[in-house]
Amino acid sequence: MVVTKKSETKEKEPKAVKVEKSAEKPAEKTPVKKTAEKDAEKIVEKEAVVKAKPAAEKKAIKKVEPKLKPKRYFEAVGRRKTATCRARLFTARPLDEQVGRILVNGKPYAEYFSTPELRQIVEASLNKLKSLNRFEVTAIVHGGGVKAQAEAVRHGIARSLVLFNVDFQKKLKRAGYLRRDPRMKERKKYGLRKARRAPQWAKR
Repeated sequence: MVVTKKSETKEKEPKAVKVEKSAEKPAEKTPVKKTAEKDAEKIVEKEAVVKAKPAAEKKAIKKVEPKLKPKRYFEAVGRRKTATCRARLFTARPLDEQVGRILVNGKPYAEYFSTPELRQIVEASLNKLKSLNRFEVTAIVHGGGVKAQAEAVRHGIARSLVLFNVDFQKKLKRAGYLRRDPRMKERKKYGLRKARRAPQWAKR
């Protein structure tokens, strides 16, 4: 019976030692790994924050362009025969030269109207007030012929000048630029060549 007890004690002692060693090993190694991982995560987070900051600053630094106020203008419609014109009158700083700043369908009036006669018709209402270089005019014209368009522009500019200043009405009315010219081409009649021209009649 004594022998069996010694053998039991001998077997039990090494098992206790093994358990102590296994318990000591993880206590030394695990905290080192965890701290290293945490440090690495913190460094990655810091780098991400540093990279994100300049992008956010750039967005905040974007320049806000000031909105330009639209120019004030006076608008009127002019007509002649089948031509209609919408004229807009802008006030501008006077130039030294007596040059008109008039745009007709996006082109300077000197290009749009080829003959000097038509240009004089367009300038007429501004020249009457001696203020050709004091205003800017943009006109959109359609319908009719070239001369009818020129007279429609003159009519539209004259009306817009009256909206700008009522005192201009007397001079423009005397000149006849505010009157809408009602004359139109008479229609053709059946049995005739034109409105009144009859075919030639032979007596014999």
